[in-house]
Amino acid sequence: MSDDLITAVRNGHHRAVPPLVLKLDRAGRRAALAELKELRKEARGWDWQRQDKIRKALHVAGAGCHTGAAGCAGWIAGRDLRSWSRSPYPLILVALGDRDPAWLGDLAHRLAAKSLNSEAEYTFISELARMAACPIPTTDSVVEGWSERISTARWHGRSGRVELVEILRSDPHVAVLAPRLFEMRELPAQVGWYETPDTTDHWPAALRALAADGVLDRSQLVERCVTRLVRGGKTGDQRFFLTVLQQLSLTEDEERAHLRDWTGMAADAISVVASHAQDVLARLDTRGELSTRELAEVSGSVLFRREKKLVRGQLILLGKVLNRDGSTAGELLPVVAEAFGNEDVALQERALKLIARHLPAEDAALREELSFAAAQLGPIHREAVTALFGEVDEDGAVEGPYEELLPPVPELIRLDPAPGSVAELVEEVAAQLKSRSWQGSTPGALAAASGSSAFERTLDGLVRLARADRAGLTEALWEALAGTWFMEHGIDQQPEPSYVTTSEALSLVVGSLLGRVSYQAVVEGKSRWTGAGTCAHAALNGVLLARAWEAAGDVATDRVPFLLATPTWHTGALDAAELVERLRTYQRLGIAPGPADFSQALLRVRRKEASVAAEAAAALGTAQGDRLAAWIRADEPVAPVLRHGLTSDRPSAGNWWQRSASGVRHVLLATKERPVIQQEFPRSFHWLGRPHVPDSRSCYHWGAEQCPHWLATLPEDGDTLAAWLMTDLLNTADEGPRGGAWFLPPLVETGGEAGVALHLALAYGLGARHPEDRISAVDALLVLAAQRRLDSALLGRELAVLVDHDMVKVNRLADAVRTAAATGAYRTVLGVLAGALPTLLAYEKAPRGIGDLLALAAECAERCGTEGIEPIAGLAATAGRKGASQTVRQAARLLKTFTE
Repeated sequence: MSDDLITAVRNGHHRAVPPLVLKLDRAGRRAALAELKELRKEARGWDWQRQDKIRKALHVAGAGCHTGAAGCAGWIAGRDLRSWSRSPYPLILVALGDRDPAWLGDLAHRLAAKSLNSEAEYTFISELARMAACPIPTTDSVVEGWSERISTARWHGRSGRVELVEILRSDPHVAVLAPRLFEMRELPAQVGWYETPDTTDHWPAALRALAADGVLDRSQLVERCVTRLVRGGKTGDQRFFLTVLQQLSLTEDEERAHLRDWTGMAADAISVVASHAQDVLARLDTRGELSTRELAEVSGSVLFRREKKLVRGQLILLGKVLNRDGSTAGELLPVVAEAFGNEDVALQERALKLIARHLPAEDAALREELSFAAAQLGPIHREAVTALFGEVDEDGAVEGPYEELLPPVPELIRLDPAPGSVAELVEEVAAQLKSRSWQGSTPGALAAASGSSAFERTLDGLVRLARADRAGLTEALWEALAGTWFMEHGIDQQPEPSYVTTSEALSLVVGSLLGRVSYQAVVEGKSRWTGAGTCAHAALNGVLLARAWEAAGDVATDRVPFLLATPTWHTGALDAAELVERLRTYQRLGIAPGPADFSQALLRVRRKEASVAAEAAAALGTAQGDRLAAWIRADEPVAPVLRHGLTSDRPSAGNWWQRSASGVRHVLLATKERPVIQQEFPRSFHWLGRPHVPDSRSCYHWGAEQCPHWLATLPEDGDTLAAWLMTDLLNTADEGPRGGAWFLPPLVETGGEAGVALHLALAYGLGARHPEDRISAVDALLVLAAQRRLDSALLGRELAVLVDHDMVKVNRLADAVRTAAATGAYRTVLGVLAGALPTLLAYEKAPRGIGDLLALAAECAERCGTEGIEPIAGLAATAGRKGASQTVRQAARLLKTFTE
């Protein structure tokens, strides 16, 4: 009978499997299971079409033949048994139809503990629970699958879309599973989604209705919402729980019972939650249920926040309490003074006026305390502070000329030589192959440097020791890498050898050394890989892969003693004199350099102040020596960058579409042709020498890779790299994911001119969508300034161009430059803003956030002076406008620093 089952599985007759399983006794099922396991192993080596034919039948048969619930759950959850076709679960339920209810319940709970969170898995588990007459499991996976089933049911009703609350009312598990939403680490995506902002057909409204019906316990919902809001979490989840809480309309008693929770939310929660908590606290104060001590405690935290609306609201609340009861001044006014540390001048002024209005004349100790706090206020408030407190000592004031605080200039770090022993090299190889850490996933200069440096040292070590101790190296590598997929299968089983990715570059070389990649495959890969591609990422990847295929051939034939392109320093740069010595060794041994290896060495060699090395290279009398000498003497960028030709001198007062060239929102740079690259370098390098026009279309590399080898490919041509990778930054400033500006800090450590491309890249980074990307840009800005390579005026003009093309939002820019100024780089920031403000001040309607930029520029000017800074066009006209807006007031403040 088991033979019939195995035959049915091999033929892919999945519908015939359940009856055949049910005919087997316990011993027969065990025997059949052993054969099914062997078949499963065998199928893993088949092509996918053949696997797919038997997959569903194998899935059903194995589940039905398992006699233990644990084994059955593991078989059902097997990823290699999943099929693109319809779910096999109905057939599995039939095959399990003769099992004991307790066994089925055990299976349901074991499956619920696994990461099976789709609608199909939920339905299967719920059916198992029904057959077992046991409660449905309530794991996160089950709740996710349940919410997906609810979402699907909304759009598949017989009469069109069905109201969510009606579906939930009819669901048998809603009373058990809905409360679990408040305990999950993250909400299912479909729960927090709603069609329009003003819709009522969403989960919060439905949960409120279920609480009103008595299906859900309202008091439990309130408690769980408050708990989640206090705990914090993803912004979308927090908004969901807040909406549920607002839908439940808390009573006065419930608000009073959670006083401590509101103070915690006001202090630490996201803005929208903190604002709600602030409103509740205001109501509690109105009802006399908020003590002065409690108000002072929460106010100290809220006034420390950066959100102006929250700080302003708290000052208003404090003002109301002080107006109502002047005896609270001694306790509340020191808290009001916390606002002096806020970056917004208007909030500082509001706090100062509040103190002036309520400061008791007879309390000398309080006056002294507040006078000390007021010393941190800038010169704009000096007159008001003096009138209130008399002359005060400025906290931390230092006599003498202003001194800019910038980070130390990064020094070149010389790389350690390649691993010299088999044990050391094998340890490096194993670590990188098992983690692929060389490719890099953490933004930053150190991460980029460590990733590419480790790979380069290891690659050179493989070439060296393959020639010096092949037997010892291969034996140690076999032992260290035993059991890995690559060692089991090799690269020859891939459909096309030249499709190897950069993450597999080291695997390719190791595989060639150990015979897991045939020499024929290496020869074929070297001849086919040309680095062709439509984007810079593919071209830079192509350079690395060309070197990897070449190194794979070198380790197979022991052709070369070492690699020429191994960097000298952490940036990827190569010392010219060191490269000459390597070429001299090749000449003595009678070895011709690998074309890709030598070409990469040329791209890495430091051309600056290398005239002596050029003479030594020419003296070698070899073709490679002559090429090296000519390359150094030419001292030209790999691809010269062309300016974009856009201007911001006369910004359009029109709308977004009119300000965007031809309706396209991008500012990118073209690069010129470099014929020598196409004439003398291998095909894999030719893209680098072709002319390239700007293209804002995203490629498949965007947002997915952070490859340090991109920078290490052209470590002496930062401006060229900036132009080629500009699309990544454009997307980072617009709608891209986090981390797109990861390469800015290491980019400013590259050599070559810091031209328009590098400054435009910084401008995009300073206006990036996500704070962490803006921080990366600030780091790069400060390092460039410390190197004395920053052109502040140029950066300011590029920022103005991006604002004019709606690629950078002023409020994001303000956040970034404020962070830079806070490090002590006031003159650097003032120079940048002085270059950007003329354009922004020329708009008929001031851009949102311009007041913040003006305030920051005024603060910088007050601290460092305006010597060497040209007067800002349009500043006087803005300061002379009617009204007392933030823009007008801060323009007047900045203008005063120039006139004084």
